[in-house]
Amino acid sequence: MTTDFKQGSVVYSVKGRDKGVFYVCVSPVKDNYVFVSDGATHKLNKPKRKNIKHIKSAGASLDGIAAKLIENKKVFDSELKSGLRCFSQSHR
Repeated sequence: MTTDFKQGSVVYSVKGRDKGVFYVCVSPVKDNYVFVSDGATHKLNKPKRKNIKHIKSAGASLDGIAAKLIENKKVFDSELKSGLRCFSQSHR
């Protein structure tokens, strides 16, 4: 189950106030938690900590963002917002 949550993978919330919101994983799984960001509400400098039981994989990855996160390069919030907007519009 934890293999779906890699840096750059797109996930969505299934529990909590943010139910149904798409996020990008910005950190690997640690102690059953992962840090996620959407670039708008939860920016990269302060990502949301989510229990892996409360999120599901959307089955996709934002490859450009994933490569930058893995290489510790600068990722902008606008890149996340744009990538997630395109992803959510194509999956409606």
